[in-house]
Amino acid sequence: MTAIPSLACLAVIGKNNNPLYIAHFPSGEPQLSPPTKQKQEKEQHKELLLTPLQTSLILSATLDIFQARAAANQSAGAGLVGDYGLLHAIDERLAAYGFETNTDVRFVALVDLRGRLIPSDAMTGAATTVASAATSLGSLGLRDGELKVVFKSMQNAYIRLLQNPFFDPDEYLLNGSNSGKRITSPKFVEEIRRIGESWVPEGLGSVKDKLKK
Repeated sequence: MTAIPSLACLAVIGKNNNPLYIAHFPSGEPQLSPPTKQKQEKEQHKELLLTPLQTSLILSATLDIFQARAAANQSAGAGLVGDYGLLHAIDERLAAYGFETNTDVRFVALVDLRGRLIPSDAMTGAATTVASAATSLGSLGLRDGELKVVFKSMQNAYIRLLQNPFFDPDEYLLNGSNSGKRITSPKFVEEIRRIGESWVPEGLGSVKDKLKK
């Protein structure tokens, strides 16, 4: 078995720093073939890398970094938002990446550098080299661009949600007596789940192809 990076958590944070949606993904061996009853039972017993409290603390820390970088950009006259890339490496296994939209909505991806176990026969020579580099170098094993496809997909899913005539963004704002709702749209939830479960780093295309089968 070879350990490769996977997504431990995807989060959507509102413009008032309120969590709109948080999705966790378990570590372990992915499903490379049609599910059986035994595999489904095994899936139910997988453990999450982070508890809800740990996730909340990490996301709060990322918001401080978002604000610090936004202030730095503003003072430098850049005034740009977008892919901030690596926000901070929490430890040798976990790293946080972030993206901010021009409406101040933030997307955060927590990457587990050893989150997915792949059978040896699913790895090609090149893929094994990439996986070894990522796990041995910790967060430095991933380039900032590795998460662009994740953030782009999350942004597209959020835009489609905003286009729903029954979705009222004002209900999700945190102000005054309004505590802010969380996103519960089944289509959005399913799309975020698909994004989180299907992502693999560049160079591991052979693994991704098998995950789709």
